[in-house]
Amino acid sequence: MKKDTLAMIALVLTIIGGLNWGLVGLLNLDLVKLIFGFMPLLQQIIYILVGLSALYLAYAEFKE
Repeated sequence: MKKDTLAMIALVLTIIGGLNWGLVGLLNLDLVKLIFGFMPLLQQIIYILVGLSALYLAYAEFKE
């Protein structure tokens, strides 16, 4: 996987995570839980991927 592709995936996941947290704060609505609540393991994996994406983007930003 090219670095640009990984960065794009990380950016999309981080944006989705940010929008989800905005909805949690504004409306107490967790879309990840709403969509994947029937599969707690998948829900947890999504949260982990969003967190790892944020870490990756922060690392890539400060590395430059």
